[in-house]
Amino acid sequence: MKNDLESTTSRRKFIRIAAVTGGTGLLSGTLVPIRAQEKAAQITLPTTTKEVTPFKVHVPQAALDDIKKRLANTRWPNKEPVSDWSQGVPLAKAQELTQYWRTRYDWRRVETSLNALPQFRTQIDDLGIYFIHVRSQHENALPIILTHGWPGSVLEFLQVIGPLVNPTAHGGKAEEAFHVVIPSLPGFGFSDKPTEPGWRLPRIANAWAVLMARLGYNRYVAQGGDWGAGVTSWMAKQQPGGLAAIHLNLPILFPPPPPRPGGYSVEEQAALAALAKYGSDRFGYAAIQGTRPQTLGYGLADSPVGQAMWIYEKFQAWSDNKGDPAEAISVDRMLDTITLYWLTDTAASSARLYYESFTKDFARMPIDLPVAVSIFKGDFFTPPKVWGDQTYSKLFYWNEVSTGTRFRKVVTSPRLSSPSCSLPNYAKASRRYDDGETLLQQDQEGDQMSGKLEGKIALVTGGTAGIGFATAQRFVREGAHVFVTGRRQAELDTAGKAYERPPHGRQSRRLESR
Repeated sequence: MKNDLESTTSRRKFIRIAAVTGGTGLLSGTLVPIRAQEKAAQITLPTTTKEVTPFKVHVPQAALDDIKKRLANTRWPNKEPVSDWSQGVPLAKAQELTQYWRTRYDWRRVETSLNALPQFRTQIDDLGIYFIHVRSQHENALPIILTHGWPGSVLEFLQVIGPLVNPTAHGGKAEEAFHVVIPSLPGFGFSDKPTEPGWRLPRIANAWAVLMARLGYNRYVAQGGDWGAGVTSWMAKQQPGGLAAIHLNLPILFPPPPPRPGGYSVEEQAALAALAKYGSDRFGYAAIQGTRPQTLGYGLADSPVGQAMWIYEKFQAWSDNKGDPAEAISVDRMLDTITLYWLTDTAASSARLYYESFTKDFARMPIDLPVAVSIFKGDFFTPPKVWGDQTYSKLFYWNEVSTGTRFRKVVTSPRLSSPSCSLPNYAKASRRYDDGETLLQQDQEGDQMSGKLEGKIALVTGGTAGIGFATAQRFVREGAHVFVTGRRQAELDTAGKAYERPPHGRQSRRLESR
């Protein structure tokens, strides 16, 4: 495939992606016994080679009928004893969503949207990878690879494909066009499920570089949020030939230890408090997926309601709403994602990414490639710019949007010039970078401590006593900046003083209590 890109990346074109992302095979069905008196249609993906093979989606009607039967036969738990979402999805909301899914939802609408786009599968590192690839009609379009997270999929990018590949039809200019590549992560959607350990973020990042090279692109940019930010950051770390710059939303940013003289600023303290809140109250799903994804998978693979609520609760927790996620994301859009996970049976395989990489690869990562960042203030964690300044040596753009979350790309208007998209001042940002005016201070992190966890953040729930206390102590000795949670302030104070004692003769003051 001939690539006629100009040798110099247009950052003006590249940064436009920040406004809209923030963040022939045929599927065939067979009947596979799952119970003594019940069968469910399963989807079988075609085999792949290193050739790029066209692909179409067609889910057997039997699989869709099976969803409705299972939903109708749901055994419900008793009603929650609280009046909010603090214990999970309220029973009434669960039943309401299930009723809509069973009686009104239309999966074929999703199939039609997907099949209107060029879809492909190809084998990379012995695994079949599914991706959407839409080339722009504009001559000098810039290739970009977009990566989703969890509980996400390629579906969250469908609305932005048109404006990216054909900006002139959406209020933009021809020189702002992109060739768009959108792969499914391994174990997600219509990509194959890994059958061996080892598919961590660095391996995925390398696979994406292979994919872009296979498509004939020798100069391109990358965007990602959530796990996509992890993959994209690792691509920048590896610096494969052709990758010119990256854009991140929900970036993996933590303060470099130790704290600066004078301690953390008010803004930094707020971000650290949000991390502590996440570790004490919002971390359960990640702990389960990161330790027992297979056990979790049995329930979610067998119950569409179980699968639905596992994801529905995250739509509520991670979007701008006052108790009803439909205030931020339409019911149909939520069910599009939920149904994709159910039909492809990817509850366990997608959760394994947490097992593979959450504690190994989700760490602060200094990057020397040009980086742009968009922060959505509605997210549960919004790192301050100073952490970006200390981490990305070529940070040429930083934009903070007052509303929205990681799911913003699901719900924003597709029109790039719409105020609802919060268009960044990309012209100013690109001029400052092109003039050689760096927007980033050089990373001043010293080499004062060493250890296996040097530079990482550790959140230890119940770290004031017992196993939690011992675990936190070990993390401190290995160089981590540790946050612990507990029920009583006195216990936290006592633990904090204990952690301050120098382990093995070294000075250490790396623990924060919340």
